[in-house]
Amino acid sequence: MFTGIIQSVGKIAQTQARGQDVRLSIAAGGLDLSDVQLGDSIAVNGVCLTVIAKHATNFEVDVSAETLRCTIGFALDGAVNLEKALRLADRLGGHLVSGHVDGVGSVRRFEQVGDCFLLQVEAPGDLARFVAAKGSITINGVSLTVNQVQGDRFEVNLIPHTLEMTTLKFIQPGSRVNLEVDLLARYAERLLHYTPGQSDSAAR
Repeated sequence: MFTGIIQSVGKIAQTQARGQDVRLSIAAGGLDLSDVQLGDSIAVNGVCLTVIAKHATNFEVDVSAETLRCTIGFALDGAVNLEKALRLADRLGGHLVSGHVDGVGSVRRFEQVGDCFLLQVEAPGDLARFVAAKGSITINGVSLTVNQVQGDRFEVNLIPHTLEMTTLKFIQPGSRVNLEVDLLARYAERLLHYTPGQSDSAAR
């Protein structure tokens, strides 16, 4: 589990195809790797990945073909948001984030409003129902509060600190972003629409 509070911005330093999968070497930026063990989880642009090798300033992960199919943000030299897995004693500054991306959204607006920036994202149709005003959403691993929802589109407000500390400052209209909806919304929908004998996908 993660909090959606980004700890460092890293970079995809190397990619290596392994069949349909890809091995990534990620330059950790300012992320402290001293307490990271092989097998630990690190969220990379909101995607929970397992550390399979560690060096002084880099770590390596394998990304499966399925993960590549339903996420974005693993291009060579691309900047990535990084967060180590939550410990039980840590403060929950954002919200509970699983690192399991639900889908990829499209940025429709990204413009300055006063000292902040308004970000409008269009969610895939099957995810839009999980997004609620004043609820939580994760965009490229960043925990954010939804300000407004209109159909499949929602808006969040980005303060200067968030832009400074994350890769969200690099997005623009037309960019695609990883989305993870609030876990509580997922469970609430499942409870409301569960019918014995139906598969999980059919119950949605």
